[in-house]
Amino acid sequence: MTETPKTPLSYRDAGVDIEAGERLVGAIGPMAKATSRAGVMGGLGGFGALFDLKKAGYDDPILVSGTDGVGTKLMLAFDVGQHNTVGIDLVAMCANDVLAQGAEPLFFLDYFATGKLEGGIAEAVISGIAEGCRQSGCALVGGETAEMPGMYPPGHYDLAGFVVGAVDRTKVLPRMDDMVEGDVLIGVASSGPHSNGYSLIRRIVEREGLNYESTAPFSNQTLGEALLTPTRLYSHLALPLIRSGLVKGLAHITGGGITENTPRMVPEHLKPVIDRSAWTPLPVFQWLQEAGNVTEDEMHRTFNMGIGLIFAVAAEDADAAMAQLTDAGEMPVILGHLAAK
Repeated sequence: MTETPKTPLSYRDAGVDIEAGERLVGAIGPMAKATSRAGVMGGLGGFGALFDLKKAGYDDPILVSGTDGVGTKLMLAFDVGQHNTVGIDLVAMCANDVLAQGAEPLFFLDYFATGKLEGGIAEAVISGIAEGCRQSGCALVGGETAEMPGMYPPGHYDLAGFVVGAVDRTKVLPRMDDMVEGDVLIGVASSGPHSNGYSLIRRIVEREGLNYESTAPFSNQTLGEALLTPTRLYSHLALPLIRSGLVKGLAHITGGGITENTPRMVPEHLKPVIDRSAWTPLPVFQWLQEAGNVTEDEMHRTFNMGIGLIFAVAAEDADAAMAQLTDAGEMPVILGHLAAK
């Protein structure tokens, strides 16, 4: 009995389109090149990315690394069909974290994974990553695009980001040994929920029976557009203040909110005292609290409540820090102080 010859199989038959990946790499090249900065050695395509710290202006640096994702905010992007802002979120979640150690973000790598590579979606995401890198002053030096058939539902993907920054040895934050009772806590604004609390946000939207294409109850944008407002990048604002020597500590307000993130920059014998009446939460948070019947404490340990960064400075330096932030176009708020436990 003669066996029927087997049909030759290719990687594409298994669901992996190498040509689509190559086209995406070709599209990424100019985006990455536009983020280049002092210290970058070479372009994309090598097995590893090289960076010259001396050319970036560092003689005695401490390297600071960070990694993060965007969480279930991605589910909102899938539902709305808007993919060009979550890349900004990805960079911000990583770059703002290394700022909390006093570090300048230097270079960034991304991981984009999907079941089937759809060029338009991937390009939109990576254009956002490049924009986030541009805003934070770090270079997009590489990444990984993984097409894995069967791993994700159609149209879905996952993101992870990795950043490396540097800080002069004498400028590492927090300076816990210098912190004393009475040090002042200064907050600067967020743009909204940033990239935290979206599982609760999506649950509230679902329970309220709202459509992401309808006008948001708290703004004149659609609900989807408003909730996809990208996370702020704070490098341009925070680095000059850090380098001035005024900053003793810096907290990036992410998951856990003000309640859990502020103590991370404070020594064991002190505690942050926050006056919740010092600022008015953004309208999105007021709506979420009312629509979800969320307690005040739960709001403050889930969301940033309109405050994206908190600086700790000496009481005698508070006016100078406030003035510098105001000159940079911010509306900083004195949120509270450090006290003995």
